[in-house]
Amino acid sequence: MSTMSDRSTRLLLLASVFAIATCGLIYELIAGTLASYLLGDSVTQFSTVIGVYLFAMGIGSWLSKYVERNVLGTFIQTELFIGLIGGSSAAVLFLLFAQINSFRVLLYALVLIIGALVGLEIPLLLRILKDRLAFKDLVSKVFTFDYIGALLASLLFPLVLVPHLGLVRAGFLFGILNVLVGLVTVWLLREQVPWARGHAGTGFVILAVLLTGFAQSDRIMTWSEGATYSDPVIHARSSPYQRIILTRAGNDLRLYLNGNLQFSQRDEYRYHEALVHPGLARVPRRERVLVLGGGDGLAVREILKYPDVREVTLVDLDAQITNLFSTQELLVELNEGALRSPKVKVINQDAFIWLKQQTEKFDFIIADFPDPSNFSVGKLYTTAFYREVRRVLHPDGAVVIQSTSPYVARRSFWCVVHTLDASGFVTEPYHVYVPSFGEWGFVLAAPQSLAPVADLPPGLRFLTPETLAGLFRFPPDMGDVPTEVNRLNNQALVRMFEEEWKQYVH
Repeated sequence: MSTMSDRSTRLLLLASVFAIATCGLIYELIAGTLASYLLGDSVTQFSTVIGVYLFAMGIGSWLSKYVERNVLGTFIQTELFIGLIGGSSAAVLFLLFAQINSFRVLLYALVLIIGALVGLEIPLLLRILKDRLAFKDLVSKVFTFDYIGALLASLLFPLVLVPHLGLVRAGFLFGILNVLVGLVTVWLLREQVPWARGHAGTGFVILAVLLTGFAQSDRIMTWSEGATYSDPVIHARSSPYQRIILTRAGNDLRLYLNGNLQFSQRDEYRYHEALVHPGLARVPRRERVLVLGGGDGLAVREILKYPDVREVTLVDLDAQITNLFSTQELLVELNEGALRSPKVKVINQDAFIWLKQQTEKFDFIIADFPDPSNFSVGKLYTTAFYREVRRVLHPDGAVVIQSTSPYVARRSFWCVVHTLDASGFVTEPYHVYVPSFGEWGFVLAAPQSLAPVADLPPGLRFLTPETLAGLFRFPPDMGDVPTEVNRLNNQALVRMFEEEWKQYVH
């Protein structure tokens, strides 16, 4: 009977290795994702959070040698504190983001504390198990469960937790799991744990706090996003790729992705008319049009103003965006039902991968991607990508690229121009003033020089032949400057973009 009890205890303790490994990686992923959401979708945010977290784990492992007495009690306390701090970290960071000036200090302080506590767990658990398993079995089993737990976390996080629970609820859920590990350990080894009832009581109090937080996660996010955005939030959801926020005040509907404004209803027509018509009005034929990005359907709305357009293919990575803009009535009204048109085919796939598989030709291509703030987006601004675009472009066709602000990010803008030049295109850069964004840039590119401007379609609110001509003239403070070419192996554009926008924001 005693042997069976010892075996059950060993199995449950080994299972706790699996649980705490999963929790530890989830906290790390939450911190990195949250930093990207709130501080900018940048590889720097994720890299620094991971680096600090791993450093803190090293500190925790080193500190474990100073735990000489009551190893079991210290392990239980560690689990309870990790559960409380790690589980509530996402909620605390979201709630305080708009309230404090030193947000980065708070972020990295929490990362350090959680990382140190996570680093303390495994060494303490190894010492608890050392008298129950042979050394070779101890090491192999503990690290096997540890790595399997890490794998599970890395799969659960993007596929289940972010899209279905969100960061706040996921944090509370895994905090609860950490506390349960502590409580199960108290129950299993209650005869060996000093102050077992005290630990259990503390654990149940923390468990109640975390369960309350889990139940109130939607309210927490509503309150925090209400404090972050000046207008009332009418839709908030996390997809596997980004945090999607819609706000509305009066007749102004706004879309934010990862905290970055994508459009304002009051002036988006300026952006989308400038994106589409300077090029589409000049190509000799426009039967087949390809839109890469642009899942809101606003560029498609402008394309459909040409009656000779027979087919529009829209490729956008995020199905939640295209579904939202084809079903939500306010948004369908804004894009005039463009995504519901029988002429439009929507494909939810990575544009780079999809493009490599294509053999058909298109008369006009629009690349309306987010700004190149990280390497995953930056690849869509490289010579490798533009050569794929040129391959599927009809020889008489043209492509237009959303190219960030030539005023705020002058070098970044001209880097896009020079990258298109290096990819074999004849380029015509231009810019437009959009009140919500300021000066914004585009690049019209074609395998050969385009004919003069043709007639614009009727019903435009901003563009006329006179305003169109002015878009292609640059003042000296936005003029051409030398830059590197953005290639897949250097991603020079991402570095330029981050440097330039950082100076503007701060």
